[in-house]
Amino acid sequence: MTKLFFYLGVVFLLLAVVSFLSSAFKWNVFDNLGRLFSNLPGNIKWTRGNMTVYLPIATMLIVSIVLSLALNLILKWFK
Repeated sequence: MTKLFFYLGVVFLLLAVVSFLSSAFKWNVFDNLGRLFSNLPGNIKWTRGNMTVYLPIATMLIVSIVLSLALNLILKWFK
């Protein structure tokens, strides 16, 4: 179990470094991912006046499925 937390920490650290470098050097790493997931059918955007409500239902389903598969694979790998 300690190996799992160690590798998850390394992954989060790498994500933090990529996020920092992308903002420091004006790379569009996360902007492209945002454009990819923001226009999925099933995401609801409701605008009225100066208020906007955004419900990313399809995005939440995709992220949930991907994370479930990844965690199941990781847990089977370390078992």
